[in-house]
Amino acid sequence: MKNDQIPVEKNELIDVTFEDLTHDGAGVAKINGYPLFVKGGLPGEKGQVKVVQAKKNYGFGRLMGLTKESPDRVAPPCPIFHRCGGCQLQHLSYEGQLAQKQKQVEETLARIGGITDVPVHPVIGMDEPWRYRNKSQVPIGEQKGHVVAGFFAERSHEIVDMESCIIQHEENDHVVRLVKELARKYGVRGYDDKTHKGTLRHVVVRQGKHTKEMMVVLVTKGKELANKKNIIQELRERIPNVKSIVQNINPKRTNVIFGEKTEVLWGEEVIYDYIGDIKFAISARSFYQVNPDQTKVLYEKALEYAQLTGKETVIDAYCGIGTISLFLAKEAKHVYGVEVVPEAVSDAQRNARINHVENATFVIGEAEGVMPWWQAQGIRADVIVVDPPRKGCDENLLKTMVLMKPERIVYVSCNPASLARDLKYLKENGFEVKEVQPVDMFPQTGHIENVVALELKK
Repeated sequence: MKNDQIPVEKNELIDVTFEDLTHDGAGVAKINGYPLFVKGGLPGEKGQVKVVQAKKNYGFGRLMGLTKESPDRVAPPCPIFHRCGGCQLQHLSYEGQLAQKQKQVEETLARIGGITDVPVHPVIGMDEPWRYRNKSQVPIGEQKGHVVAGFFAERSHEIVDMESCIIQHEENDHVVRLVKELARKYGVRGYDDKTHKGTLRHVVVRQGKHTKEMMVVLVTKGKELANKKNIIQELRERIPNVKSIVQNINPKRTNVIFGEKTEVLWGEEVIYDYIGDIKFAISARSFYQVNPDQTKVLYEKALEYAQLTGKETVIDAYCGIGTISLFLAKEAKHVYGVEVVPEAVSDAQRNARINHVENATFVIGEAEGVMPWWQAQGIRADVIVVDPPRKGCDENLLKTMVLMKPERIVYVSCNPASLARDLKYLKENGFEVKEVQPVDMFPQTGHIENVVALELKK
């Protein structure tokens, strides 16, 4: 029986028109205002949907067939696209993806932030939106006693075994296939997250876009790794550019990939890469953007919005390994970076030394605690740059920025919803949002990065 408040019921077949896409690429159809989320539907399309779940305020459906297709629909080039949860938008043309992402940013800023009078520029996309990821993080498991490697199926922990991922570098694909082959050859068991048994949990491959140096990280449940010497030897022989082979040990029952302990099995602790003319040391666990070409675009836009003349003091909150800080330091009087992760601060300090940057200072701590201390020491920020995680800025950090009254804030965001919330707060507390530039860092997925320029109201 249908609930009076819910206009659909499980297993019902319904003819729908798709109106929109969610942030993760699902089509949105509405039945008497009740949203139904359906993977594979595109705005403007009509088709039949089977209801698979009917919650109080929304439901999920399965696309059974289309009676009207979008002109932006294309055939997904990946053979496992419909099973793998890694990409969401391969069935949408790239021009359609960029248009949809700009629409998402505009609508989210308006709905959550009340921001409707600010220019949101067209999304800066890629000339070649494939094979862009310089980092692979691939779960390893077993199916029917056979070691498999691939991404999880959507909303599950079932690994979809794969031979190739067309948004990752081909060399990374080769390494993942090789690790899978060696695990089978040398009797290394894949990890089972249901029973917490097995050895090999993930293989992580990092590659320098410009240096071509490669790092292979084997994430294991414990320190033991059967036939370790043979595996290291074959990896060295069969990966010409490998500079670092690392084992990370993660004994916990968790979805987090890395454990606390990392050991270099062979070669160097880091590999190197460049963004523009700045050189970065990349360790196994350090954060480094996975799309170097678009990262350069993103950081150059952040630098443009900072409007530096060489006289400014800049604070980079959430500075990570110093990627944005070092870009800013080229044009600023001094840059102060703060980051809560100690290893990242060590990497930032090392990256400053590598690039002979002497006008950057990096400190471990929470930005909302360190920044008032800096202010008490007489350090006044002319510009503050923030690049927070998906949850956005800590509320105390927002309050601190308002109290510090910098002339400009540059906000870099990977989540339009938390960005809109934080911009609303800053707008209500003395800052004017000037412009928004979306950058497509992750083609074929629902993710979109933004750079926002804010100025202190005079």
